[in-house]
Amino acid sequence: MMTDHILLVEDDPGIAGSLQTALIREGYSVHWQAEGQSGLTYACEHNPHLIILDVRLPDGSGFDFCRQMRRLGVRQPIIMLTVQADEMDKVLGLEMGADDYVTKPFSLRELLSRVRAQLRRAYGELALSDSDTLYVSDLVIDRRRGYVLRGDETINLTPTELRLLTFLAQHPNQVLSREQILDKVWGYENMPDSEQVVTVNIRRLRKKVEVDPDNPALVLTVPGIGYKLVN
Repeated sequence: MMTDHILLVEDDPGIAGSLQTALIREGYSVHWQAEGQSGLTYACEHNPHLIILDVRLPDGSGFDFCRQMRRLGVRQPIIMLTVQADEMDKVLGLEMGADDYVTKPFSLRELLSRVRAQLRRAYGELALSDSDTLYVSDLVIDRRRGYVLRGDETINLTPTELRLLTFLAQHPNQVLSREQILDKVWGYENMPDSEQVVTVNIRRLRKKVEVDPDNPALVLTVPGIGYKLVN
């Protein structure tokens, strides 16, 4: 059985050492980088299963490095370590392509729970279920290869975006609450700011799959309840 490989990008040696020890104890292989640029290079060259990325790094913002990773085709789950419980930090991280965030100071139990959930959703028993290929309007969702096609155009989605679109596509024309989406896509029954997390990711998904994101015709908002995919 292959060991899950985690890239940790954190400039504080104390925090990095504690996280590395805890993750290794849980059975993960961990590679540590103290700067964003070296973390970016490592992520592109070695394809870790998951990336833990600090927001404040000595050579730049973790938000910018997250965005660069996505632009360079890094599709693995990214968990951001935010410095404070600032709503804008959380929203910005999600907008840049992060899959989740944990606010410092955090408990190791919480972080490990987030890591397990992201790996389970991306690669585990929940990664592929039902049909590996789904058809939504003019979109073809190839879950095994991890991309979406519109004609000859490939739409690159992050693992979270792919799970979100897949979950909606598996329930066409059905209204899904934010709580249902959070549970099935993120694997959390309860999570602070869950409404914000779902809203930001829906917005990100629309930018990629809607012909006109400002006037969505595929993923619709149902006021006071949640969302539905029209097929």
